[in-house]
Amino acid sequence: MRDVASWITRRPDRLDDDQAQRLKQILVRCPALDRTAEHVRAFAELMNDRRGQDLGQWMDRVQADDLSALHGFVNGLGQDLDAVVAGLSLRYSSGAVEGHNNKIKMIKRQMFGRANFDLLRKRVLLAA
Repeated sequence: MRDVASWITRRPDRLDDDQAQRLKQILVRCPALDRTAEHVRAFAELMNDRRGQDLGQWMDRVQADDLSALHGFVNGLGQDLDAVVAGLSLRYSSGAVEGHNNKIKMIKRQMFGRANFDLLRKRVLLAA
């Protein structure tokens, strides 16, 4: 099942012939999964092409389809729609900041119960 999920989320041109054929056979047997795959690919195109302005139309198409798993995703997007549209439209990213936060948290977990704050501070500053 993991293979199928990775095939659906991968660009179709990056699948080898065997994977593409097997995915096609699976999607023919399960129309709901086929519709889900279409919505997932459309959302990926929105992200890759930075077309946040088209998100509302995509959400309407998903809501019109009877796929409850995607309805939950769309409802979550709708809770902070302005931020999601900005994230899909703008070229700015907080990825670098999140990476530093992740590194600091990892160091903190490694140091738990072993040393005092001074040593933790030195390790964090050296890692930066």
